[in-house]
This record gives sequence, C-alpha cells and structure tokens, in this order.
Amino acid sequence: MPALGTFLLLTCFVVAAYAATACLAGARRQSTRLTESGIGAFYLVTALMSVASAVIMYAFVTDSYSIKYVDRYSDAAQPLIFKLTAYWGGLDGSIMFWVLLLSVFGAIAVRNSRESHRELIPYVVAVIAIVEMFFLFLMVVHNNPFETYLADIPPDGQGLNPLLQNVYMVIHPPSLYIGFVGMTIPFAFGMAALATGYLDDSWLRAVRRWTMVSWLFLSLGLTLGMIWAYEELGWGGYWGWDPVENAGLLPWFTATAFLHSVMVQERRGMLRVWNMTLVITTFFLTIFGTFMTRSGIVQSVHAFGEDKELAWMFTAFMTVLLVVSFGLLIYRLPLLRARHELDSWVSREAAFLANNWILLFSAMFVLFATMFPTLSEAVAGERLTVGPPFFNKWMLPIGLALLLLTGVGPLLAWRKSTIDNLRHQFQWPILAALVTGGGLLALGVRVWSSGICFALSAFVTATMVQEFVRGARVRQQYSGSDLVTSAIGLVARNQRRYGGYIVHLGIVLMALGFAGDGFKQEEQLLLKPGQSVAVGPYSVRHDGIAITQDAQKQMVTARMTAFRDGKEIGPISPAKWFYNKRTEEPTTEVAIQRSIGYDLYVVLAGFDAEQQSATFHVVVNPLVNWIWVGFGIMAIGTLIALLPERALATAAVKVPSGAATGSTTSVLLLLVLFGASAFPVHVHAQGHVEGATTVIVPMSPFEREMQGQIVCMCGTCGRQRLSECTCGTAEQMRVELAGLVKKGYTRDQVLDYYVQKYGSQEPLAMPIDKGFNRLAWAVPYAVGVAGAMFAGAAAFRWSRRRHDAETPVLESTQAEAWHKKLDEELRDLD
Repeated sequence: MPALGTFLLLTCFVVAAYAATACLAGARRQSTRLTESGIGAFYLVTALMSVASAVIMYAFVTDSYSIKYVDRYSDAAQPLIFKLTAYWGGLDGSIMFWVLLLSVFGAIAVRNSRESHRELIPYVVAVIAIVEMFFLFLMVVHNNPFETYLADIPPDGQGLNPLLQNVYMVIHPPSLYIGFVGMTIPFAFGMAALATGYLDDSWLRAVRRWTMVSWLFLSLGLTLGMIWAYEELGWGGYWGWDPVENAGLLPWFTATAFLHSVMVQERRGMLRVWNMTLVITTFFLTIFGTFMTRSGIVQSVHAFGEDKELAWMFTAFMTVLLVVSFGLLIYRLPLLRARHELDSWVSREAAFLANNWILLFSAMFVLFATMFPTLSEAVAGERLTVGPPFFNKWMLPIGLALLLLTGVGPLLAWRKSTIDNLRHQFQWPILAALVTGGGLLALGVRVWSSGICFALSAFVTATMVQEFVRGARVRQQYSGSDLVTSAIGLVARNQRRYGGYIVHLGIVLMALGFAGDGFKQEEQLLLKPGQSVAVGPYSVRHDGIAITQDAQKQMVTARMTAFRDGKEIGPISPAKWFYNKRTEEPTTEVAIQRSIGYDLYVVLAGFDAEQQSATFHVVVNPLVNWIWVGFGIMAIGTLIALLPERALATAAVKVPSGAATGSTTSVLLLLVLFGASAFPVHVHAQGHVEGATTVIVPMSPFEREMQGQIVCMCGTCGRQRLSECTCGTAEQMRVELAGLVKKGYTRDQVLDYYVQKYGSQEPLAMPIDKGFNRLAWAVPYAVGVAGAMFAGAAAFRWSRRRHDAETPVLESTQAEAWHKKLDEELRDLD
C-alpha cells in the first residue's frame, strides 16, 4: 500500500507536467488535439489524487503504522472520524489534501469554461498544473506521506494531537484549504488573460464567482477557527492575532478588496491594472500563508514545526511567481488602460478606492507585524514579540473606518453625488447613528471604541434598511404586492446588489459581537465545595470534583451549578483531560452556557483532588454569539449573490402575496429562539498544568493589565500572554509578577525587570518604541501615508485629465440634465 501511494504521487507529477507542456504547446501551435490531450491529462490528475487520498485514508482506518504519517497522527483508540480527518492533521497530509482540492477545483473550472473561454483554457490548465507540480514535488522529494519505517514497526500509533480531536477540526481546515486553493482559479484566469492578451472584462466574469466561493469558504474557515479558539484554547477569547490566524486573514483582506473594486471595472472600466494586481497578490498571500505555517519561520502553537529545506523551496517558488506574474502585468500595461476617469471625489468609485486602500493597508500591516519578530531576529539578533496589544492598537481604528465605509458606499451615486442626493441619502442613517450614540451616553456607556462601533452599526443598518425599503416601495407601485413580497422580488431581480447588502448586515452583527468584548467581565479564584463566585448577572457554585477514565484518557471534572439573577439554570462541568499517550499535554474542557446576550464561560484552571478544591476562571462574554449569527447572515447574502438570476426570480414568482411576511417572521423567530437557548458545551483547550496547580489570581486592575503585557517564556505554548496561558511556567511568572506589584513597581519598572531578567524584549507582548523597534511603529505610518498619497495622486490625475478634456458642450444645461438622468439609471442597475 505505501508503494502504491508513492507511485500515484510520482505519476501525478508526470501527468501534471505533461498537461502543462501539452496545453502550452497546443496553444502556441494552435493544435486542438494537443490541447485536448493536455486537458485530458489535467482531468487524470484529479482521478489519480482521489485514488491516492483513498489509499492514505484506508491506511488510517486499518491502522497501518508502518507508514510514519499514520503512526504520528493516529492510534487504535482514536475514533473513526478523527482517523479520517487525521489525513489533513499533519504537514505531509495537508499538502496532499491541498493538491487534491486544487485538482478537483481546477477540473470543475476548466469543465465549466471550456466553451465560453476557449482561448484562455490552455493557459489556465498550464498555470494550475504548474502549481500542482510544485506541491507534488514537495511530497515526492521532501514530505512524502507514504514514507515507511524500514524496521521496528510500532505496535500502536502516537495519536492525533488532542487539540485536533474536535468537531471543528473536521470542518475548519478543509474550509480554509478550499478558500486558499480556490484563489488559484482567479489567478490562473488572470495569468491566461495576460498571456493571451484577451484582457476585456470576460475573464472577470469567469473568476468573479470563483472568488466569491473561495471568499465564502475562507470566511467560514476563519469563523470556525474563531469558534475553535473560543471553545478549545480556554482563555475566554476568540482571536489572538496568532501567526497562523493571520495567515488566513491576509488573502481575505485582498480578496474582499477585489470583490469591491471589480464592480468599478465592470461598471466604469476603471481599476483594470489594480484588479489584476489584487488577483496576483491574493494568490501570492495564500502561498505565503502556507509558507508561514509550514516552514517554521514564525512561532505559533498552531504551526507544523520548523523546516528550513521546505522554507527554501517555498521561497524559490514565490520568487518565480512574483517575477513572472508582475512581468506579464508590466508587459500588458498598454492593454490595461482605463476606459473612464474619476468624475468626482464624492462618488461610489471614490468610496471603493478608499475601501481598497484600507483593506490593502490592513493586509500589509498584518503581514509586517506578523513577520517583524523574524525580521528583528535576522537584523538585530533578538526575537521580539508582537502580540495582541500592538495589533489592536492599529486594527481597532481601521476596523471602525471600514465599518463606516460599509454604510457610506451604498449611499453615494456612481460618477458624482449632488448636494441634494447626499442630503436625501444620508439624513436617516446619520440620525440613527446620533440617536444610538446619544442613547449610549445617556445610559452611561463610556467604552469609546464599543460606543463608536454601536453608533456606526446603527448607521450601516439604517443604510441597508433604507435601500431595501425604498427599492421595495418602487417595486410595490408596479407589482401591487405587499412590501415584504416586493422586497423578496427586489432581491430576486438584483441578487448581486441586495445579496451584498445582506452580507453587510451580517458584518454589522459581527461588529456588535466584537464591540461586546469591551464589556467583558471575568474572575479567577480558588473555590472549595459549597463556595460560589458572582460575575455579572451570573454566579457559579462549586459542588465537587470527580475523576473518571476511558480508553484514551483520564478525566478530572468539576461539578458546578450555574445561576442567573439568582435562578438556577443548570449544572456545568468544566474539566481537565489527561491523555494516556500525551501526558505532558493535558487539555482543559471548557463549560459554556450560551444565551443571546451573554456567554457564561468557565475553565477549570487547577485542582486539588484530595481537598476537592479547584481554581476557576469565570468569564462573562457579552454579545459574543452575534459574531456567529452574523457570519450566518453573511453566508446567506453571499449565497444569494452567487445564485443564478433565474433561480431566485422563479422562487419569487411562486411566493403568494402576504405569504412572505409570515415566512420571514418564522425565520426570525427561529433565529431568536436558537440564540436564546442556553446549553452547556464541553470542548478541549490546550494546557500544560500539573494536577494540583492553583492559578494566581490577579488582585488589581493594574496586575490584570500587566498579565496582558507579558508573554509566557516556556517555549511550548505559542507565546501566549500570562493572562491566557495555563502552563507551569506561566504560573511561576504570575507569582513573580504579583510580588512585583506588591512592591509598588510601576508599568515601566515591571517591563524593565523582565527585559533585564531575560536579556531581551522577548517577554514583552509589544515592542518598546526605541532603537530598532521603532521600525515596527514607523513602517505602518509610512506605508499608510504613502498609500494615501498614491491613491490621492491617482484620483487627482484621473479627475484632472477628465476636466481638461471636457468640451463646452458638456457644460450646457442639456448635458447636465442627461448626466443627472444617467446617474439615476446607473444607480438602479446592479
């Protein structure tokens, strides 16, 4: 079986090489037979990879421990579902899974576009086949998942990492991989368009749906990763700016920018070079993200480990990719001239330009901050830490700016917005934002970032509701149906526009969930049986500790009772699991009571079985579930935008007048009931605690703040902050920090103490602004200012060129009337 698997990988590499060569030669010689043979070989790669994947999965199911990969990620006691998902649980298998997905996606894309884009298909096949060859080459020469032991075959495997034995790991990695791999399709069509010179907008139509599908799966993967971190890592949060998290976020930023700017090219023939640049950049960032997580160049609890040979292979591939891609782009610049110019700074095109600039700046900032520790080690010989405080300092205002643009963009007209138009469009959204802000001030809300987020969310929501209501009323006048039915018909007739609005509503709900973090409450303390602790509207009582055993692990479970507003809401059972084969890595089982407004989140941080006492980390997270609901709304909007127009139009015709109101109410009621239902959730979380550990409880807000400014120095927990990490080293550092606070140390004195103790700034979660570290602070400013100047100069050049070319005729009253009418018609189009 291992020999068969290796043979299949070698055969795939040869077949992919033939597919690329035959298609390129066929296109150059205009030989249809040669091109068709290359396409056939391209399909054969999909079949061969499917068989190879079946072989490795069969090896996992049958416990073939002679294969090293199976031995490292499976054992006899492992449940079947996790044996199957172990396929992508390690480095070798994840690369193989990548090639499988790429071959399937590529075959579907080529099959669907062979007739409509016949001139591009040979080059599309060649580009995808070359990418397949690179990953197949990695497996053949360096990371063969079918590599075997020459002797001493182990009787049982080492087992999958307990962190990965979670239902989200069944869906989360494949979703991210689909998002990453799917971005290859737009890149392949873009390269084909550049190679052939067929640079009209037809290639955009070929890739827009693929980009939306990939963006949806990438968003799903990121959201599932947030849920996994929330329920798996046991620190009460969902996003820690870990390098592996950032690797998935980078292409999401640029893909989002492309989905907005592509509308400008379709409507106005502008941003053609920019859109091609975004396609190349997005694909490059998927490869770079894969490089970061698999080469060991960054330190993360999620990374696959350090591999210098693999790093050099990726570096060579990325260098060739950038040189060839941007070389073709520069070569074809004369064919990519914009057909129109920017007519006004107060227009939807200008809003999209600002949106794109901020999204690209976000990607570049996250990339720079993620790689800065590696850069500092290479240049200054000292590996610094860039933690959540540094990221949040920058990304908080950026996120608020993007939320504002989400509401502003739909209110502006294409080409130019008049004063009357602005007054008519903005009055209700601005009023909603002012009323919300005033209400928050009256209620005593003093968290500025959350308050602004709530006000902007009201602004965006009012914008979307206004767009739906005004459009539905116009349709109601012609159809005679009720308002809700008219709104459904409106969406059916213009699903891209209104599906996008639904996506924006989902983003608003997610923003509300993020803003809720500003009101988070938590306590950490030691409880004996019968004692309780109150946090916010909740209280929990510790009833005792139970110890049980199964085939895989020993389980230490705390029996607790939860109350809300004095009323019992049920038992909760946070626990700690000690796996037999990974005794050095016990896991923490988080108990969560969910509701629409709050989550009660309880972690068993330490225990004493003899005394039946335990240390608990109790967190109340407001509005966190709106993040998951918001993603659901965002996914629905994306699916609506993806559906063929006839599908929605037919469905809208079949809905009787008035029936839509009842069905919509039912759906909303189901969402509310789902969100309001409180139920316990038991999940894993990585820990390195000893059986009778007691976590030191911070006694003051200052001590809590400093626990968030210092990172654990154990070297195995992914450099988590002291406020998050539960390993023994983190406990000792918390004891030490508590002593410093009691002695009256200031913030600067505490930071200096740890810098002097460890001989570097590595223990700090955010680099001090001096010396080489100033680069971390200066570069984002420089990039932001340079990008703003470039965007402004480009917009000024476009607008001035158009102004110089205007004729006296265009200044006449009749021309102004035609322009006004054209603006109104363009606004009603998709």
